[in-house]
Amino acid sequence: MASSGAAKNPKKANLLDHHSIKNILDESVTEVVKSRGYPEDVRLSNLRLLIGSIVIAIALFAQFYPKKFPENRDLLIYVVFNGLLQFISYTKEKNAILFTYPPAGSFNSTGLILSSKLPRFSDMYTLTIASADPKSISANKSVILTKSVTKWFTKDGVLVEGLFWKDVEKLIDDYNGDQKKK
Repeated sequence: MASSGAAKNPKKANLLDHHSIKNILDESVTEVVKSRGYPEDVRLSNLRLLIGSIVIAIALFAQFYPKKFPENRDLLIYVVFNGLLQFISYTKEKNAILFTYPPAGSFNSTGLILSSKLPRFSDMYTLTIASADPKSISANKSVILTKSVTKWFTKDGVLVEGLFWKDVEKLIDDYNGDQKKK
């Protein structure tokens, strides 16, 4: 499954740019999780887009408002909505790369939150899978994979998708394994 896509269009990263490496790994994680039947939950993204659109509308209105700053103090609501947008990013998203619903036909009532880290000047990529609702009775303990990116990339910067997919699938199985033990 992964090998046929990799042969047609290999994913290549600039090995000197950790953002490029993290981006390719995050995209691949998303592909693996979606292929396992977890549909993406885009509600938070849609909320952020809505708030961002409101912020832009307020900013445009303030820019073309006929009065100057002291008289248009009512438009400081821009700051409130912008602060709300930052609050959502800081508290809800954190390092999340994907929010999911539970797979169809699953007895689990919570989706997944996948987050990743690749610190600057480090080759250690950390992928965390946690429950979207940690307070739920069906929530599992989060599982973490920390591995050097040198295990998944060739010297030319091509991602060896088969190895990476196996590691991510094993991590998903470890997460779901906790559920089966309960």
